[in-house]
Amino acid sequence: FQMLLCVGSFFGSTSDAEWEEYRTGIKKAPIPTYVLGANDQDTVRYFPDVSGCELAENITYLGRRGIFSGTSGLQIAYLSGTESQDEPTAAYSFSSKDVTELKTSLLSTPKFKGVDILLTSPWPRDVWNFGNSPGEIDTKKCGSALVSNLAASLKPRYHFASLEKAYYERLPYRNHIVLQETPQHVSRFIALADVGNTSKKKYLYAFSIVPMSSMDPAELVKQPQDVTENPYRKLQKEARKAKTLVCAEEEPACQFFFDLNKNQGKKRSSDGKERGNSQPKQAKKPPQPTGPCWFCLASPEVEKHLVVSIGTHCYLALAKGGLLPDHVLILPIGHYQSVVDLSSEVVEEVTKYKSALKEFFRSKGKRYVLFERNYRSQHLQLQVIPVPLDLCTSEDIKESFIVQAQEQQIELLEIPEHSDIKQVAQPGTPYFYVELDTGEKLFHRIRKSFPLQFGR
Repeated sequence: FQMLLCVGSFFGSTSDAEWEEYRTGIKKAPIPTYVLGANDQDTVRYFPDVSGCELAENITYLGRRGIFSGTSGLQIAYLSGTESQDEPTAAYSFSSKDVTELKTSLLSTPKFKGVDILLTSPWPRDVWNFGNSPGEIDTKKCGSALVSNLAASLKPRYHFASLEKAYYERLPYRNHIVLQETPQHVSRFIALADVGNTSKKKYLYAFSIVPMSSMDPAELVKQPQDVTENPYRKLQKEARKAKTLVCAEEEPACQFFFDLNKNQGKKRSSDGKERGNSQPKQAKKPPQPTGPCWFCLASPEVEKHLVVSIGTHCYLALAKGGLLPDHVLILPIGHYQSVVDLSSEVVEEVTKYKSALKEFFRSKGKRYVLFERNYRSQHLQLQVIPVPLDLCTSEDIKESFIVQAQEQQIELLEIPEHSDIKQVAQPGTPYFYVELDTGEKLFHRIRKSFPLQFGR
């Protein structure tokens, strides 16, 4: 290892005698170790120079705030202490002035793209927004808004923090607005527990990193499959407010579904109150994919040239390997596993898409067959295949599914026309279901295995 970085309180319940052994050279840290400053009055005495200094051989206090460039070329930004609203701040605290000065010193650098690593002791407030849950942490009390502000501006590739005595690795988040801004690298926030904790929570994170300055730009901006929206979007939005107003007036085409607070877009208009209620739901409801997902519209892997229509909660796309040229998919914008996991507003929009497709295909002399396979799939895909009206009746279609099912020893049951799939399947239950544009439905609960191409 090249170095060890320590966040949180470096001097925990250490006895002075133990520290004295390091300070006098009896014991020596095995690799260069860089630590943050005091988080309380009791440990201020261990840090004689506020601007940083060597505390013992191979143990260096970075200082109150600043940027440290390792021999490898890594840019490591750091901020010591806890947040304070008082001026002057205590020796173990930082204020908005410290954050502003650190931001200014970096943002004024020509072509600043971000830092490799950010070290703070407090968690950033709201870091869990749009991401995975931080567990038992009290999100109302946890975190510093100033640290959030700093992280939003510095765009660290890795941000480490401690103080909450919990391990939390947030899903990576993006630093640009999709389809509106040039793609940028993602950020990863990792909170570590206290060293040697009895619960055996992770307190050490080992990783290899190539400095941003040495990376191929295309490689740097690659987006992982599980990337999420930026948790500090609100902060960024306020910073961009003036720019956004100009954009909204002059270029209505720049509006896209990700920013549900903007008023552009005739087809998705709703009153302000409704928008206020639906925005957090859309942002927070869908859980994040556990692995690669080709269908989350925010994912860089989505083949956007296949997208036909985008609603508020769903979108319509041509099937990549369609059975027919007009074989389409109805998909939720957010990450949902199946129909039974959908929230009421998403179900409502799916119903509207079904209705519109029925009308469209009927105008072309066709009827549709819709099916969903909630088995070995990650993101809900409603396959909609049009069949010429003069080729077969809805009874013919039903019969062909039932005969094919019997041949493969699959129990395909007809369920009442106006019943909901949610009434026969619980979330997490694997199933296959067919729906005709007459509203008739066939359902199979998958017990063990199921032929993946059965619907096709």
